[in-house]
Order: sequence, then C-alpha cells, then structure tokens
Amino acid sequence: MARDRLRHDDHDNHERWLVSYADFITLLFAFFVVMYAISSVNEGKYRVLSDSLVQAFKQPPTSTKVIQIGNQTVMGAPAKPIALPAPPVPNKATEEQAKKMQDMASKIKSSLDQLIDEGKVRVTQSKRGIAVEISDSVLFDTGRADLQPQSVAGLSRVAEMVKDTDNLIQIEGHTDNAPINSAQFPSNWELSAARAASVVRVFVQAGVAPQRMVAIGYGEYRPIDSNDGIEGRAKNRRVTLNILADNKDEVAVLPLDTPAKPGE
Repeated sequence: MARDRLRHDDHDNHERWLVSYADFITLLFAFFVVMYAISSVNEGKYRVLSDSLVQAFKQPPTSTKVIQIGNQTVMGAPAKPIALPAPPVPNKATEEQAKKMQDMASKIKSSLDQLIDEGKVRVTQSKRGIAVEISDSVLFDTGRADLQPQSVAGLSRVAEMVKDTDNLIQIEGHTDNAPINSAQFPSNWELSAARAASVVRVFVQAGVAPQRMVAIGYGEYRPIDSNDGIEGRAKNRRVTLNILADNKDEVAVLPLDTPAKPGE
C-alpha cells in the first residue's frame, strides 16, 4: 500500500499554472485586439465627420427650417442667395440743386453774420430747404407789424439773393402767447399774419416774383420754446423765411413744418 501511494504521488502535474497563464495571455491579447478595433472605427468616424464639415462649408447656406415628411424629419432646401439692392444712381439734377441750396445758405449766412453772432438770426439747412429765422426784435416794435427801417436793408439783401431763382418762398409769422386785443389786431393771428405780409412786401419790392411766395400767420401755436419765461417768449416771437428746395406747381400745396414741442 505504501508503494502504491508513492507511485500515485509521482504522477501529480505540478505545472498546471501554465494553463491559467496561457488563458490570461490569450484574454489580454483579445483585449488589445478589441481596443485597437475600437480606435480604428472611431478614427474612421472622425474622418467622415471632418469630410462632411468641409463639404458643408463649400455648399450654399441651407435653410434651418425643419420639414416633416411622414415619420422622418429633414432640413429645408438650400436658401437662394439674397440679391442686395443696387446703390442709387446719383442724379445730376439733384446734385446741382443741393449745391445751389448750399451756396445760397452760405451767402445768406455771410450777409447776416452780425445778427447771427448776436443770436438774433438763425440760418439752418435741411432737405426741405433753407430756413432763416429772425427774431421779431430785429424787425418790429412791440405789438406792431410795420418793419423797422434798419431791418428793411437786411431783408432786401436776402431778397436779392433769391430773386433770380425759382424756389418757392414761405414766410411765417409767429408770436408768443401774450394776448393782444387792439383795433388793428384783435388776436395774435392777425398780428402774425400781418408781420409775414410785411416781409413779403419787401421781397416783392426787391424783385421777387409774387407768385413764388406765400405769407402765413401761425400766431402763438407753433412755439419753439416755453412761454413761461422771458427768454422763451422772445424766441417764440419770430419770422421765418423758408426757401424751399422742392418746387411745386401751386403755392397752396406748400408743405408745412412739423410743430415744435415747447422746450425743444
């Protein structure tokens, strides 16, 4: 029995760990093969994505509107290029008219430079034309519509500059809100209209065609400043000469200025 037990022990395999080790090496090899395969697939996907982006930027812009077709959702068709409007072609007549008005405004400013420096006259230019705003203290005595003698010379100089043109002229009279109730002027309407008419007469005497002009009295209803103070009321008492850039067939259709808000 002892001899049989010894013979059985001699046949035990002491190298069975090699089997487990071989299995481990096989699994490790399989793991690296799988990892390599995954990395190769991702690289291919990245390459496809890169090519798609390059092609997308080379194509015309597409609409981002989503279109439902059955159970599928697709993007809209490529958008058509937007045609930008052509820049306006310069109009020679318009350019000449603008230059003429600019030159006229410069001459008027030079002629009335002293009064402009004193703040009695303001000359502005816009698309509508030239506006010469004259304080009533330069032209009239309080509550009167007769022009002061020294003011006639200045108005005559302006009239000489415009008499050979074809621009229509709108002369506006304005007052403050101080009431007036005299036999000659029952209200500020009559006073402002009479003052505008006095300036029109000077222009006619200087040679300006009467059919080119219109006299308008606005009374106290188009102030450019508040009537609460002395300075504001003085600014509101004025006569404005509007030399219009766009001619009309009839003086009656001359456009009116937008009323200014008090304090502006």
